[in-house]
Amino acid sequence: MTAETPVSLWPDPDALGTVTDLYQLTMMAGYAAAGIDQSDATFELFVRKLPPNRSYMIFAGLEQAVGTLLGLRFSDEQVEGIRHWPVFSAIDPTWFDSLKQFRFTGDVWSVPEGSVVFANEPLLRVTAPLAQAQLVETILLASLGYPTLVASKASRIVEAARGRSVVDFGARRGHGPQAGFLNARASYLAGFSATSHVEAARRLQIPAVGTMAHAWVQSFGDEPTAFATFARLFPRATTLLVDTYDIEQGVRNAAAIEPAIQAIRIDSGDLVAASKSARAILDSLDRTGVKILVSNDLDENKIAELLDAGAPIDAFGVGTELITSRDAPAISMVYKLVELDGVGRIKKSAGKRTYPMAKQVYRSTTSAGKFAGDRVTRADESADGTSLLVPVIQSGRLVGNLPGLDAIKEYCRAQRESLPDRFRQIEADTSYPLDYSEALEAEAVKLGLK
Repeated sequence: MTAETPVSLWPDPDALGTVTDLYQLTMMAGYAAAGIDQSDATFELFVRKLPPNRSYMIFAGLEQAVGTLLGLRFSDEQVEGIRHWPVFSAIDPTWFDSLKQFRFTGDVWSVPEGSVVFANEPLLRVTAPLAQAQLVETILLASLGYPTLVASKASRIVEAARGRSVVDFGARRGHGPQAGFLNARASYLAGFSATSHVEAARRLQIPAVGTMAHAWVQSFGDEPTAFATFARLFPRATTLLVDTYDIEQGVRNAAAIEPAIQAIRIDSGDLVAASKSARAILDSLDRTGVKILVSNDLDENKIAELLDAGAPIDAFGVGTELITSRDAPAISMVYKLVELDGVGRIKKSAGKRTYPMAKQVYRSTTSAGKFAGDRVTRADESADGTSLLVPVIQSGRLVGNLPGLDAIKEYCRAQRESLPDRFRQIEADTSYPLDYSEALEAEAVKLGLK
């Protein structure tokens, strides 16, 4: 499946013009007043540094970002709502009228969604009239930053699970309902097998998985009745939660169901001991095919510890630690002007310096097909390796069809497998080779960066 029209996860995708920071609008109005709003501008989006405990990132959120740019509009109500704000009192009234006809007409180049990426290399490039390129900063950072954060976390969790299924249970733990959609999509493309989020599963065609709450068991007179009723009503997806009262007895009650259920879930206690005991009970009762799913604030470190301890677990449900990326809940993604009317632009601030000019990234590989290093060049240069940034939007129109989510998932899997093993460990090497071309360095020197 490919996306001829990008799937929107916004509640009102036709009125996103004011889903931005105020200074984007004041700068747009100021550019128009200064007569430079149509200057040809190039901005680049990148991450300044890897989040803590990360050796790479997974780039995610591109489909929604692209869909937002293609459909970016201001409603009449929005325009009239800001027209009389004091900050705009000196602005020509005709500028507000122009907002009602706003359309993004620029070009976007991006690394493919699902790519393994690193800090200080451009992930997305926008070339458009200055006012347009300025406006889209907030919406691009919001659309790409959080999904990239979650996908990067999810990738580590998938690695820790060592081929076992991992399911997204994060919907109830996110910072607001919208986070559940983005989390479900980002974790799925990074290797999760399913989500518990119903609308995300429906809209994005992700497999939906659910078990039961303790309240189900508590709502019946006894646990065997609760289990039998659930299994009868949902025979094709029976996973029984066995830790409401006594785990071992819960496992025995679950094993007594005929025909055999698909899985049990353990959500508390010593998961190593509980899973070993559960496996022994299930096997002794001729339920060798019943799988064990565990949850309870799991992350990549806890999953690795469980498996290192020999816990016979078949699948993991991960919620809070995924959707909040608790150990690294923010990402230093930025969007900076690098070129205006063909002239390089830089930022010299300590710790926030930027390189000028539109850029490309070339990735080299070893003879074994493993990533060997990246080189950042001017966009008009060539270098050894594969160029990463590809055209996605030209003159405000989508270039071909975007890949479907399952294709992105497979691409992401191949990308991760192309990483050298030292970058795929939980305690991983963070020194991936990255450098800048001589021509790019010369541009930086010319503008006083070095």
